[in-house]
Amino acid sequence: MFATAQTGNGSARIQCMCPGGRVSWTSMPTSPPLQSSVTSQASKDNVARFQAASLRKARWQMINSFVPYVLLWFAMDRALSISYWLMLPIALLAAGFLARIFIIFHDCGHASFFKSRRANNALGIVAGLLNLTPYRHWRWQHALHHGTAGDLDRRGSGDIWTLTVQEYIHSTRWRRIAYRLARNPIVLFVIAPLYVFAVHHRFAARGAPERERQSVRCTNWALLGVGLAVSAVIGFKALLLIQLTVSAFAGALGLWLFYVQHQFEGAYWVRSPHWDHTAAALQGSSYYKLPRILQWFTGNIGFHHIHHLSPRIPNYHLQLCHEADPFFNSIKPVTLFASFKSLSFRLWDEQRNAFVGFQHCRHGRG
Repeated sequence: MFATAQTGNGSARIQCMCPGGRVSWTSMPTSPPLQSSVTSQASKDNVARFQAASLRKARWQMINSFVPYVLLWFAMDRALSISYWLMLPIALLAAGFLARIFIIFHDCGHASFFKSRRANNALGIVAGLLNLTPYRHWRWQHALHHGTAGDLDRRGSGDIWTLTVQEYIHSTRWRRIAYRLARNPIVLFVIAPLYVFAVHHRFAARGAPERERQSVRCTNWALLGVGLAVSAVIGFKALLLIQLTVSAFAGALGLWLFYVQHQFEGAYWVRSPHWDHTAAALQGSSYYKLPRILQWFTGNIGFHHIHHLSPRIPNYHLQLCHEADPFFNSIKPVTLFASFKSLSFRLWDEQRNAFVGFQHCRHGRG
């Protein structure tokens, strides 16, 4: 388990609580700098060039994301008055737009969507409400993820629960059962997404600073107010059916993307002394090459290697940055069909430096 706190210089501290004892607080930057180990000066120059936000592109993305989502809400309400099954395919489409809005929310959290920090925060709060997510609290946790992704000694902040082979073998029976349940696709992509957005985000994480805790409280009160207002118009039952259905679909898509972005063949996981931010970005974050329509709905986040290399690049520039340098084009993509292989990945084998399935655990421990 990880506890976290922020320091005054923009860094964060992490403390790992584990069965063997307590690891002392260590500092890390919440926005890791682009390190010199990027292979070429051209790569570094291109990354810096695409960090600049575009007001024109940001405005257009707001229009083609928020407006259709609001219109689809009206359509779902009308369809639900006839039949839930008539509303269901509309909800699936609305979930695609909600996922796209989450990417905008995500960019605002990195202060990359607009040049203005105030504009990023304002839009981030609104997009967070639509996604049932407290903006400042999520932003704080997500910064920790960027500073620890691929580090075996600092797992737990915004990650899919991942054990090494040896950790699994030496776990108690109940912990192994819990881990198997947590990695079950039905739990991971059906139950967990709805729980995370509807329940988990209603509570502040242990160790969260006061401003981030206040973000959770304000979001909860705002959701209650909006919920009461919408219920007065369409009814509480209709609100629940529509919102929970859309959130379940969008959450499943989002969790699948996050899973594939960090749990794929050839992924990067090392111990802290050997961890490098640039290597973690380019080797530990996948280039998920999706069909064009899915790439649009997911806001180009399949270019996750570029995003982790520089979180200040807005989503509408990720593909441009990837295509601007031959080095990035040399990175092997994970295709939609190939990504389903990751469902068989259960544990990280430090000896093989690869993900493996439970069958690799011997002596009756698996």
